[in-house]
Amino acid sequence: MKGFDIKKLENREFDLITVGEVLIDMISTEYCDGFECDTYNKYFGGSPANIAMNTKNLGINSGLITCVGRDSLGDFLVNEIEKRNIDSSYVERTDFPTSMVLLNKSKENPVPTFYRGADYKLIINKRIEDRIKNTKIVHFSSWPISKQPSRNTIEKIIDIAKENNTLIGFDPNYHPMLWDEEDGVSFIKKIIKKVDIIKPSEDDARRLFGDKTIDEYLQCFLELGAKLVVMTLGKDGLIATDGKEFIKLGTLADKVIDSTGAGDAFWSGLYTGIIKGYSIEDSVRLGSATSAYKLKYTGAVVPLPKLDDIKKMYNL
Repeated sequence: MKGFDIKKLENREFDLITVGEVLIDMISTEYCDGFECDTYNKYFGGSPANIAMNTKNLGINSGLITCVGRDSLGDFLVNEIEKRNIDSSYVERTDFPTSMVLLNKSKENPVPTFYRGADYKLIINKRIEDRIKNTKIVHFSSWPISKQPSRNTIEKIIDIAKENNTLIGFDPNYHPMLWDEEDGVSFIKKIIKKVDIIKPSEDDARRLFGDKTIDEYLQCFLELGAKLVVMTLGKDGLIATDGKEFIKLGTLADKVIDSTGAGDAFWSGLYTGIIKGYSIEDSVRLGSATSAYKLKYTGAVVPLPKLDDIKKMYNL
């Protein structure tokens, strides 16, 4: 399976720009079902920020576009971003409270409860437009397209990316409770035709298409227009396809402490491989290795080793 022709974009300043939510993850100190746990700890959270930080650790030039509140939690998030050498000048501030997610510590897929405020208040401007034009890959998830005005911002970013041959990655992490004004499933299906890379989990696919086989899920995403589909299957590994060839990989995880952020870690390895000019198979393997390393730790963001160290650990 061929990789993406990233060399044609080599004159751009940024390898990757992620767009969307930065928020507080409140994760229980114990494993529990429902919300029977009494104690929760505060962690940096938000998929776009996790990916920007992870990829920075892996050695590519990444940036972040997001919005947080003018409150102490927003200050905490901005400080964490700056400590990890991510440019915070594109972190917008708003009078709405910083968003938060409540999560149980889990070895499977954690079940979140959402408390949203600032994350969907991101508004497009000339600075954001210029940054998108100056990157090789732009990434977003279902979060910012679930509410206005950030939905309009993402739609404009997609248009700018398409006009400038920027690769578009989309995480279709659909959660019904995030969508209170529109049929999220229909909107996401419209978006998929515009993206190059999509990475659903099996749960994501089920929420979008109902009960089907893995092969049927893959076909659904391809028929909607995605160029590369990577479906993660938890302990069963993953399967990737461009519609012509298939890659099947077992999990590389040998220890699971907390699955929060495992998908973000996978994206981070995948994007790093693509930027480095790796084949799709090698990029997918790097994503799997990065995810396996993250699973050993609690919280979405962990101090990832350097790229060469990850490759040695997992014999890549």
